Amino acid sequence: MDRLRQRADFLAVANGARANTAAFVLQGRLRDDQGPIRVGYTVTKKNGTATERNRIRRRLREVIRRVDAVFMRPHHDYVLVGRRDALTRDFATMIDDLRSALRRLDRPAPKAGNKSAPNPNGMTRP
Repeated sequence: MDRLRQRADFLAVANGARANTAAFVLQGRLRDDQGPIRVGYTVTKKNGTATERNRIRRRLREVIRRVDAVFMRPHHDYVLVGRRDALTRDFATMIDDLRSALRRLDRPAPKAGNKSAPNPNGMTRP
């Protein structure tokens, strides 16, 4: 597993799918190349002092290390955007949150504007 380092890569992932949790936001996108899984971490200044932001980042890195790569898709980029709750949230809960967020990213997006879908009473919409 590699790290994301360039701003352009972070911006590309920001346009992808996202899943929110209490401690972080997980963003992900499929890459066109056949490279390894890459993960990036970001914590904004509104989350506290440099010491607190670094602690959040370290906790997020450890959460990624503890989750099996089986939950992550090959040829994908992921970015974890840390939130202030990552400082106090139980570590086991954060691991469960990450697994859940990865599953939510894998779900296909709902189709918008599907007007031919039947109503619960069996009638189609006009």
